[in-house]
Amino acid sequence: MKVLVACEYSGVVRDAFAARGHDAWSCDILPTESPGQHYQDDIRNMLEEYWDLMIAHPPCTYLSVSGLHWNKRIEGRAAKTEKALRLVRTLLDAPIPKIALENPVSCISTQIRKPDQIIQPWQFGHDASKKTCLWLKNLPLLVPTKIITKKRYANQTPSGQNKLGPSPERAKLRSLTYKGIAEAMATQWG
Repeated sequence: MKVLVACEYSGVVRDAFAARGHDAWSCDILPTESPGQHYQDDIRNMLEEYWDLMIAHPPCTYLSVSGLHWNKRIEGRAAKTEKALRLVRTLLDAPIPKIALENPVSCISTQIRKPDQIIQPWQFGHDASKKTCLWLKNLPLLVPTKIITKKRYANQTPSGQNKLGPSPERAKLRSLTYKGIAEAMATQWG
């Protein structure tokens, strides 16, 4: 298949599909961190090409429910949420036969539609908690591959919050796709 991984600079999902023989490309405004087929461009410029499958990871900064309270406190932030929602709609409406859009719990659920599935890294072999929503078009739900059951995962504080404190790298670290999830996507959707 010809696979487009939208808004991905890490190469994690792209590489999982490429390892299985697919013509997989990532696209992001940032350069790729992993050598491979990558377009450094606005994803909207790639949507008219033919793709069999797109896995999209639109930036969640202005979509995630954990940050929406800032929309009433910081002037101009609500407009950035609306702009982010327009990108999500563009991705979901792209003329691509199969689409998966991934994001944390966000206003996509109330402004566009509820997710088809919510997954966790611990369902795919990682000692981590990170509720991730999937909006799917012509794709089956992901089946967990290796469930790790714990009271508290390695990335959580005793109260269940994420251990990563504020830092310049936090958003980048939080946005990475876990390899077990990428492998499941490539195996089950590829």
